[in-house]
Amino acid sequence: MFTTHNITSRLFERQIRTPPPGTSIHRARRFYENIVPATTIYEVECPDNSFRKFTEDGKYLISFSRNHQDLIVYRPTWLSFSCKHEDCDNQDLPPKAKKFESFFTQLYSVPLASANELICKDFFLYAESNQFGLFATSTAQIYDAPATGGAIQGVPSIEKITFHLLRLEDGVVLDERVFCNDYINLAHSMGVFLFDDLLAIVSLRYQRIHILQIRDSGSLVDLRAIGEFCREDDELFLNSSAQASTYIYTSDKTFLVISSADKRAPQHMPANNAANGSHLEQQPAQENPFLSGIKQRLLSFIVRGIQNEEKDETMRIQSLKKKFYFHFQDYVDLIIWKVQFLDRHHLLIKFGSVDGAVSRNADNHPAFFAVYNMESTEIIAFYQMSSDELYLLFEQFCDHFHVPSKSSPYMNFISSHSNNIHALEQLRSSKNKATSFPLFIKKVLVSLPFNCQFIYKCYIICLQLISAADRHRQSTDHPIKFILRRPPHTLKFKIKPGPEAGITDCRTKRISSFLFHPILPLALSVQQTLFLQPAVVNIHFRR
Repeated sequence: MFTTHNITSRLFERQIRTPPPGTSIHRARRFYENIVPATTIYEVECPDNSFRKFTEDGKYLISFSRNHQDLIVYRPTWLSFSCKHEDCDNQDLPPKAKKFESFFTQLYSVPLASANELICKDFFLYAESNQFGLFATSTAQIYDAPATGGAIQGVPSIEKITFHLLRLEDGVVLDERVFCNDYINLAHSMGVFLFDDLLAIVSLRYQRIHILQIRDSGSLVDLRAIGEFCREDDELFLNSSAQASTYIYTSDKTFLVISSADKRAPQHMPANNAANGSHLEQQPAQENPFLSGIKQRLLSFIVRGIQNEEKDETMRIQSLKKKFYFHFQDYVDLIIWKVQFLDRHHLLIKFGSVDGAVSRNADNHPAFFAVYNMESTEIIAFYQMSSDELYLLFEQFCDHFHVPSKSSPYMNFISSHSNNIHALEQLRSSKNKATSFPLFIKKVLVSLPFNCQFIYKCYIICLQLISAADRHRQSTDHPIKFILRRPPHTLKFKIKPGPEAGITDCRTKRISSFLFHPILPLALSVQQTLFLQPAVVNIHFRR
């Protein structure tokens, strides 16, 4: 067996040896240790766009116009030129190499946003099976919007949020879905999750989880809305029950019950026999006196769990007082933060306070996790953020939280602490070094539920290095070094954002983002300032 890192030896080994079962993709990925983007073209002449990311199959580069009104899609190509000399590798690149059009071909430009809307540059989801792209536009936020129509107090409002489903092949808008006077967290797709053809959209303001299906024809079809109601006929059942009986509060402090179902004579009911009768005497009727359906199921699951812990009736009552009734209002005040699919029937829902939902950093706010079955409309598990049981599940079955798509086998080859003993030892070493085990659990579980498509698929480099490569970070003059993970740990290539001569004005704060092609040895580094000056784009490729 050849253990050298020479590409010629690896090609020869591929010809004479058959890899063990299940390792063919791992063997193929090792060739990327020799095929790296080691050549850099600085300050490429390119349009002043906001580049978002490559699609997962590498066919498209998504970008937006600087005014966030138009969607611009490019097709990655490759620099081609002729050389008259024998040693072409040491010759200078032609002048056209400095042009963006030498590496990318613009396919189309589509206006998405209206006059008062802007494209959310941090939101983009890709349905690889159909090559559909989901984009979002929205108006400005209203932070002090009144809570009307069942809205949550303290949650901002956005007058109009529009989701656009496009066919990326030709830029045709197939369908749109509009949410008015609502609030959906679009930053890094936190409020939206895509699993195969199922789409979950979380309305923070009205506490609803909208489940939609993306059909092959490109239409968005409503399947269910989870929140106030859980089953499709819950609203019909409650409305019919409300029409069956009418309560009138009379002057002699009794309820006059008029049943419209059997046309019986009116009956008087004492006020002290009715729940909250004194509350109804002076105050007008509320819009909805009941808790939402998802909240009722959560509370009932907590009660049943506490009751099953104790067999003695006296101890059971004491346990209910301490664990449930004492924290009852805290449970009632919980709202849905984030949602992700675990499979086609189960959702992982994160609950927390209103302050944590609208905060930029929710790590310091208490949170809870619930597993919800959409078919049976039941809560089947409930955990605190510092739960040992949930941590053990995450440690042993981390891959189940990544929710691989059935159309993409790539997720089956990601190394994690649930399928790699070295990653597991590293995690346990960090756990042993932690001064507080509950704080360590919170630090590990704070990222749950995972954002949709948060792992950037790239065969060139380690996934841990670019799981958030599309996010902006503060730029430095030092290049980023990429070192071989296996011995002898040699330096393979460097990526330096910004001008080749470095930053001249150190007082100006600059941020950088990196876009790696998922298949080709090609990467973009984009450096820009906070004053909307043209960005400095460098192209890194294998010559």
